[in-house]
Amino acid sequence: MAKFTYQPHGVCSAQIDFEIEDGIVKNVRFTRGCNGNTQGISALVEGMRVEEVIRKLKGTNCNGRGTSCPDQLARALEQSNNQS
Repeated sequence: MAKFTYQPHGVCSAQIDFEIEDGIVKNVRFTRGCNGNTQGISALVEGMRVEEVIRKLKGTNCNGRGTSCPDQLARALEQSNNQS
């Protein structure tokens, strides 16, 4: 199991921590951000394949920011794929 920490940009969350085991997303935790939304995102992606999470969340836009916490999670997962 690999553990990752990502510093998001352009959103309220300050950090995203997650684990990947055999291509499966586990234990996603957001630091700060909209608490209910980030808890919901974490619960929804738990146990999903990395590629599926990226496909579903990449490009999600929050109030015209050009990004969002879900989009930042997708970017974090993409970055972790490049490190593996």
